[in-house]
Amino acid sequence: MVIQESMGLMEKLRILADGAKYDVACTSSGVDRSGSFDGMGNSIAAGICHSFSADGRCISLLKILYTNECVYDCKYCVNRASNDVVRTSFTPEEVCSLTMEFYRRNYIEGLFLSSGVKGSPDHTMEELCRTVQLLRTRYHFHGYIHLKAIPGASPDLIRQAGYLADRMSVNLELPTADGLRRLAPHKSRQTILRPMRQIQLQRDASKEELILFKHAPQFVPAGQSTQMIIGASGENDYQILAVAESLYQKYSLKRVFYSAFVAVNKDKALPAVSTKPPLLREHRLYQADWLLRFYGFKASELLSESRPDFDLQLDPKCNWAIRHLEYFPVEINTAGYYQLLRVPGIGDRSARRIVGARKTHSLDFTDLQKIGVVLKRALYFITCNGRMMYRTKLEEDYIIRNITDARRPEQLLYNTCRQLSFFDREEDGIERRYAL
Repeated sequence: MVIQESMGLMEKLRILADGAKYDVACTSSGVDRSGSFDGMGNSIAAGICHSFSADGRCISLLKILYTNECVYDCKYCVNRASNDVVRTSFTPEEVCSLTMEFYRRNYIEGLFLSSGVKGSPDHTMEELCRTVQLLRTRYHFHGYIHLKAIPGASPDLIRQAGYLADRMSVNLELPTADGLRRLAPHKSRQTILRPMRQIQLQRDASKEELILFKHAPQFVPAGQSTQMIIGASGENDYQILAVAESLYQKYSLKRVFYSAFVAVNKDKALPAVSTKPPLLREHRLYQADWLLRFYGFKASELLSESRPDFDLQLDPKCNWAIRHLEYFPVEINTAGYYQLLRVPGIGDRSARRIVGARKTHSLDFTDLQKIGVVLKRALYFITCNGRMMYRTKLEEDYIIRNITDARRPEQLLYNTCRQLSFFDREEDGIERRYAL
């Protein structure tokens, strides 16, 4: 391990920004803090407009590590203690200077500050608190700040940080305690969950205090989040989704983030370095997570012990509908709001529009298209005035085959013929048939 004491600020920024790119839990969230005449920046309820780069970085936030020095030797981490990488650290003044200069140039709208564990959890947390306190008090920065809580730090430091930051997060790292023991032996599930519980309880107390005192200080007004690494320790999708559901219920988390495992270290306990990140699997988990939070689904409905993994060909909602054809077809003009939400191709906004529009007239498929329903998926599961859009079969294989086909639905569903042409390119002399 090489520790660079005398390093320029830009070189530090290059190293510590690169080290932070594997943490994807860096969004903003609806916190409302207006600016003031004596400060700079604000955090409005609409949240921060951000875009994501190819490697998952949120480029509208200054996303950095305070230090990439770490006493832990987590097998999956590029900054593990045993890795021979260049180590460096910011000072609180350097982080403040970078944040303000980037903000003045309209490059960023907030700060995402994480860190390795330098010396001890308490020492690292003290440094993070001092940095954010300087930013708020000396530099009068009122913009968005997302701060990582260090597991194992004292409750007093966690409490202090919570009154300075907009959002805090404690990364669960791996979905199961067994995976954590194998890949991060210096960490424990309890030390991660303890600050998560503290943040939840302190937030609840802060909300009650705000009811009594309008100008009481807010504790983590944007809530807390966490992150799980996907594909490092062998858990199936059902285990991961069940853990996420439990976190939402028990700790009132705003978001659970899923990070596809990127192999950066050689270790017999990890997948090979040549293994590609499971990005599509990560995407399916995000889709399922959305169903848990906004569509009323449960993890046990989407997956089970007998079918523990998502079908990568189909989104989770469509997959659920195909496996529960007994609930379909749904009549658009009479179905309830929550029934409509479970139809593939109908989202929350479309369901609300349908409920509102049918008060004045009976809806048909043309109306649904204008409303925004994705008929390519929805047409197999709905009727309008007792009629389906095309002659379809309510059969699992049939629906899967048609939904995953790239051609237009009418090409697939009508029993039509197409005249052969000498200009058609046929493979191996096999006639292309469009009729099913």
